[in-house]
Amino acid sequence: MNPVQTCSNTERRHAGEHLGIMAAVLSSSLGGVNTAVTRYAIGETDPVSLAGLRFGLGFLLLVPLALTMKCRWPSGRDWPVVAALGFLFFGVFMGLFNLALRYTSAARGALALSTLPLVTMLIAAALKTEPLAARKLVGALLAIGGVAVTLLTGLGHAPPRAWRGDVIMVAATVCMAFYSIWSPPFIARSSPLGFVTAGMGVGSLIVCLLAWLGGGLAGASAFDARQWAAIAYLGILGEAVTFFLWVFALARTTATKVTNTIALNPLSASIAATLLIGEPFGPYIVVGTVAVFSGILIASTERPVAPANLTTEPTGT
Repeated sequence: MNPVQTCSNTERRHAGEHLGIMAAVLSSSLGGVNTAVTRYAIGETDPVSLAGLRFGLGFLLLVPLALTMKCRWPSGRDWPVVAALGFLFFGVFMGLFNLALRYTSAARGALALSTLPLVTMLIAAALKTEPLAARKLVGALLAIGGVAVTLLTGLGHAPPRAWRGDVIMVAATVCMAFYSIWSPPFIARSSPLGFVTAGMGVGSLIVCLLAWLGGGLAGASAFDARQWAAIAYLGILGEAVTFFLWVFALARTTATKVTNTIALNPLSASIAATLLIGEPFGPYIVVGTVAVFSGILIASTERPVAPANLTTEPTGT
């Protein structure tokens, strides 16, 4: 192959990967705000109904966009797995996520969710889908350490027995890790928009059915304007935009690099929760932000590789 063409292909691949990481950073930042808004809204409904309402609205917004853009949908043989992944994420993960925020604060729940990079690395290594590189591990530990320092003071203001919500959020994190690891091949065979729309459609249908059977959707008639505004935000930015950015990132870089950005989630959750529900916020957030971005930078970049000496005899390895 022409060396110039090889260089050009490498540059395009790196540019695409950097774009994917930027999308993941934005998705994770929005995710923190979603956590605070969910914490605000969960007191007025149950976890299943809230998931059904927000994902149902998100799906209704994504379908016209997907049809207009003529995106590629999952193939016939992929549909059963895409449907299962949709239920895993939009049903099981989000149900556990919503339930956790009944018991714990937005900041504490987001901190538990920020273990996602480590969980993803361990599961990916166990499944032999990605090697557990030391650089990725150091970056994730630095990012999570930054989050822990950032939220140390705020954790003292957690609700009573908040550990229940923390444990539930860790279980939700495991679900999200599997989703992030298993999704990329199916995203590649369809498209980010087609994949997330299909998965959200299946997930929201099942969750809405469960909410209807449980009588939870009936309570929506009593929502006031502020609660409907929270649901609308979660459906539009919280679901349609946030999760499209997430699968867009998964299509362009590895699951561990994408999930490393989840460390931003507690920071944006803390800021949003302070404004919405009065959770504590202090200047130590700035220190934590520097640590988080440093961790993301370390984990999402590779060591430079020295050019091979073309005159050297092969080693046989």
